Amino acid sequence: MFTGIVEELGTVAGIEPQGDAMRLSIRTENLLEDVHLGDSIAVNGCCLTVAEFSGDVWTADVMQETLDKTSLAGIAAGDRVNLERAMRADKRLGGHIVQGHVDGVGTVLKRTPSEHWEVVEFALPANLARYLVDKGSITIDGTSLTVVEAGPESFTVSLIPETLARTTLGFREPGDRVNLEVDVIAKYVEKLVAPHRAVQEEQK
Repeated sequence: MFTGIVEELGTVAGIEPQGDAMRLSIRTENLLEDVHLGDSIAVNGCCLTVAEFSGDVWTADVMQETLDKTSLAGIAAGDRVNLERAMRADKRLGGHIVQGHVDGVGTVLKRTPSEHWEVVEFALPANLARYLVDKGSITIDGTSLTVVEAGPESFTVSLIPETLARTTLGFREPGDRVNLEVDVIAKYVEKLVAPHRAVQEEQK
């Protein structure tokens, strides 16, 4: 479980293709101070497991399912990535409940800078649009953000200087792919009310 508050921008140190998987190595400055084998670290919003670590580099195995459904499939050595360790129960939940389970891949459509912040528009898969509401929560590349305007094919967020400086969203360009995770509470609510809606439809 994560909060969507990015702790650090790491750097992809190496990639080792393994047919139906890949070994991903990431260089980090501070995140390995209390790391253990088997710990979870979110990489651009994808929950990965620490398989090895030495010095300032840690390695994770990325299975085909993850490569098929996230932007990690197009990652390359030297790329910067958002990193967050799994949350602790004794810390503040600064963002929102983030599972590290990517729901789909979106695309940067447009950036509109202003004096103190920047509005960014993202395209999203059609099946995810129903989970977004104005002022609701969305996770983009592992970053917890508030939706400004939710539409049927796209949505916008406002990025403050802190987010622009400390996450990959500061340098994403139109056409770049990003990992999206919608609010898990919305998905549970949908599943819970679905049977009741079905009954109401039958009674009409």
